[in-house]
Formats: sequence, structure tokens, C-alpha cells
Amino acid sequence: MPSIVGPIKINSVGGGVINFGDSFYLSPKSASKTAAGSGAFNTGDFINTTNGMNATNAIDPDAADQIVGGNA
Repeated sequence: MPSIVGPIKINSVGGGVINFGDSFYLSPKSASKTAAGSGAFNTGDFINTTNGMNATNAIDPDAADQIVGGNA
């Protein structure tokens, strides 16, 4: 039987899994959405991007895009 002795303070977790005690199966889930215009995510040296008129529609009429359910 696992036990935790003493206080624990976690300031932040970025993309990790915290497990206390026994566990059979860990399945972390996350979902995110990003809207950006053409050429916005280009990376590297000496980038030359030529775009004409550009419009990015960031309006999202759906209630949910990716539903992340509990561990079943």
C-alpha cells in the first residue's frame, strides 16, 4: 500500500505526468487549436515568403472540436 509522507507543492507542470501510488495504466490527454495566417509558422534561416491578400478566419462556430474524455 503506497503512502505519501509530508507536504507536496507542485508549482507547475508542462506536458508531463505526475503519478502518486500504484497505477496500472497512465493515459495523458490534451487538445489545442491554433489559427495563424499563411507563412506564420515558417522557421529556419533566410526565409522568403511571398503572400498576396491573406485573411485567417479565427471564428469557431462549433461548440467543441476535439472532445477529450476521461480515462475509460
